[in-house]
Amino acid sequence: MNLHDFFCSTILNINLDKVNINLEKAASFWDISIEKAITFCVKAVLIYAITQAAVSFTKYLFRRSQRRRRNKIALLDQTTESFVQRILVYAIYIIGTGIFLSLIPGMEKVSNSILAGAGIMAMAVGFASQEALSNFVSGLFIVFGKPFRIGDSIMIDAVVNGTVAEITLRHTVIKSLDNRMIIIPNSKINSSTIVNSTIGEQDTCSFIEVGVSYDTDLNRAIEVMRDEIMRHPLLIDRRSAEDKQAGTPQVMVRVIELGNSAITLKAWAWAANAGNAFVLKCDLLKSIKERFDKEKIEIPYPYNNVILKQ
Repeated sequence: MNLHDFFCSTILNINLDKVNINLEKAASFWDISIEKAITFCVKAVLIYAITQAAVSFTKYLFRRSQRRRRNKIALLDQTTESFVQRILVYAIYIIGTGIFLSLIPGMEKVSNSILAGAGIMAMAVGFASQEALSNFVSGLFIVFGKPFRIGDSIMIDAVVNGTVAEITLRHTVIKSLDNRMIIIPNSKINSSTIVNSTIGEQDTCSFIEVGVSYDTDLNRAIEVMRDEIMRHPLLIDRRSAEDKQAGTPQVMVRVIELGNSAITLKAWAWAANAGNAFVLKCDLLKSIKERFDKEKIEIPYPYNNVILKQ
């Protein structure tokens, strides 16, 4: 063997040794084998299947509870059921994800290193989560405090008026009277003034105000207003037995203001609910105006006199 062949064989042996060492290091680092890969896949599939089965079973329980509600034997109302169902489903998915991550070796160390190196991102997420946590806690107050429930007719801050369609972990959905969905964060709605027309007594008073001229016979105008209101089919009698015995009128009509150009008469008319009260008021404004025209009772309105000089 000459010198050239000796050096070539030596270098080749050294390179082969390095390759063997690198392969051994890679194998020891990844520690991957066919058996372990199959085991990992089987466990991952089982975790996914069990998670989906748990979610499906939870939804089945709540569907059965809804059927019980129709038979009036449900333990929770619709609002609480919907809220609790969302929490349970989210919790099952989080638990399933955590179990899956635990199958990956060294995942905890990787997570810790990512969190340690992302201080600014963690701070941003912390600030962002304050609002989410506020909405979540406010949602709990709404669900368990029950200022309103799904299906209730409410008015918020004298601006939003409609029916509660859904209460989620973050927001409340209101279906407005013109069939639009209004989404309001729970933290905001929890600090608002809410008028709930569904809970408590449903009877609603409709205030009907009409102005008459100063030369009007007020007693006659009051009598005409009361007669028109008494004719309406949606009117209900809210008088107590003592009021009836004392001869208190079913419909009260009073003078409430002596204005610049009119005397304002106000009537109190009761209906069975807020919807009927709205219809009652609209119908009576029309019928009272037509009746006043027949009775020659003037409803004054602003007008201008124009004087032309030649």
